[in-house]
Amino acid sequence: MKRPLIIAALAAVTAGLLQAPASATPAPGLSPTWQLSPTGSTARLRGLSAVSHRVAWASGSEGTVLRTVDGGATWQRTIPPGAAALQLRDIQAFDADTAVAMSIGTGEDSRIFRTGDGGATWTEVFRNTEPTAFYDCLAFWDRRHGIALSDPVDGKFRVLSTEDGGATWTVVPNDGMPAALEGEFAFAASGQCVSVAGGRDAWIATGGGAKARVLHSRDRGRTWTATDTNLASGASAGVFATAWRDTLRGIAVGGDFAAPTNGTDALGTSRDAGRTWQKPSTAPQGYRSGVAWHPFVQTAAIAVGPTGSDYTIDSGRTWKQFDAGTFDTVDCARDGACWASGATGRVGILRLTSREEDR
Repeated sequence: MKRPLIIAALAAVTAGLLQAPASATPAPGLSPTWQLSPTGSTARLRGLSAVSHRVAWASGSEGTVLRTVDGGATWQRTIPPGAAALQLRDIQAFDADTAVAMSIGTGEDSRIFRTGDGGATWTEVFRNTEPTAFYDCLAFWDRRHGIALSDPVDGKFRVLSTEDGGATWTVVPNDGMPAALEGEFAFAASGQCVSVAGGRDAWIATGGGAKARVLHSRDRGRTWTATDTNLASGASAGVFATAWRDTLRGIAVGGDFAAPTNGTDALGTSRDAGRTWQKPSTAPQGYRSGVAWHPFVQTAAIAVGPTGSDYTIDSGRTWKQFDAGTFDTVDCARDGACWASGATGRVGILRLTSREEDR
């Protein structure tokens, strides 16, 4: 299905589902599905950045960075210098040439790399020297301004900021950060433990402590407020990702990665920038690690995890599973293209197909 038709089909699916019960199938003849793209990689791709229907970047284990510029028909693999043994759990791409990738781990394993030539060369722009820090994820408001998140250092989450597109990074003073709970941390599962909206708002997703919380900043990470969510928390449970339609409407997904088929208390929605959270009427039937809003259908979003993918067309109140395959993360581009990636090099691009087309 051609890209302009996908946009029209999304509108048709939304219109049809909004008039049907949550258990209904999409509008007659239409079905959302992932079109798998062979990457030639066996890496686990937890980092993903969708630029367009033609351009996407993914990153993951063994220092792997993948890039496509032809809609997933072919992929180019690169490894930043010194990163072959690292886990590149997050990546942010601005176009086909420019991207910033983050590796995770304690101490010097946490690094940030940048390329401006499509991955032909990379520059290491940050290496953590704090032995107790563990960086998890990063996010950008625009091509210049971004933040990166570490697990708590000396009892508070640590934040980096950049104002030059990731070329340089500075530790943000922690006097505006509330104290972390005992055992609290962020999950480096999908590159979405920190998310942004508008020009200044940011959110941190947490777990591991007595409560699964979301922290919110309105000033690009200088000051934060913390709110308890309705999601379960524990050593392997919490909020794994949030996504924001705007500075007010958000979805939080998570659960317990040690019990991937348990979807109890694994999703919440907010309409007030994260100050309060509501349970959905129906939820995904399992732990979900990634979530993204569709750029064109205002009430539509997609959640993914190791046991399947789900969509909502009513801003997260009800959900329906449409794929049983494994993905770790999902991202949608401004032109309407939605991509997902995960274990063993699995990458898909969302399509809305007719039943006749799939026969």
